[in-house]
Amino acid sequence: MPEAFSNTNDPAALAASVKILIAGGFGVGKTTMVASVSEVTPLRTEELITELSSGVDDLSGVETKRTTTVALDFGRITIDNSLVLYLFGTPGQDRFWFLWDELARGALGAVVLADTRRLDNSFAAIDFFERRGLSFTVAVNCFTGAPVYTTGEVRDALDLDGHVPVVLCDARDRNSSKTVLTTLIEHLIHQATSRV
Repeated sequence: MPEAFSNTNDPAALAASVKILIAGGFGVGKTTMVASVSEVTPLRTEELITELSSGVDDLSGVETKRTTTVALDFGRITIDNSLVLYLFGTPGQDRFWFLWDELARGALGAVVLADTRRLDNSFAAIDFFERRGLSFTVAVNCFTGAPVYTTGEVRDALDLDGHVPVVLCDARDRNSSKTVLTTLIEHLIHQATSRV
C-alpha cells in the first residue's frame, strides 16, 4: 500500500477541505488575492488582453490592465491540521460568467471583491450568491488613488443585508487577505451555530 494511504490516523490526512470562491467584477484583484495568500504556487489561467476584447470587455477604470483570467485561479491555504481551504478565483468578464455555476458547485462560501472606483460592478456577483443562498463576505480592495469609503457606506451603496460582513483589504498583502478569509469563516461558523 502506498505510504500516503497507509496511515489513516494521520490528522492531516483527515483534514476537512473547504471550497471558497473569490469573486467579483473585472480587474478587482481576485488573481492577486489568491496569489497573495496561497501556500502553493497558484494555478492561473491568465491570457493577454488583445484588441479582440475591444468593445467586448469594459476596461474603464482598469485601462492599464494587460492580462485577464479566462477560466479560474486556484490556490490552497492550510488553516490547521483539521482544515484546508481551496480557493477558486472566478473570471470577471461577463462573457466568462457561464463558468461561475460550475465553480460555485460545492462551495461553502465566497468573498466578493469590490473596487470603489467601479462599485456597481459588484452587484452581479452579490446577486449571483444571494440567488443561490451562498453566504459571502464583501471585501473592498483599497486601490491607491481610489475613493475611500467606510464599510458602512459601502454596505449602504450595495444595499447589503446587515448580516453580510464588509471589510477593507489590500489583496496584495498576505495578512490582509488572511483577515478577509478569517472574516468569511467566522461568518460561516456564526451562521451554522445560530441555526442549531
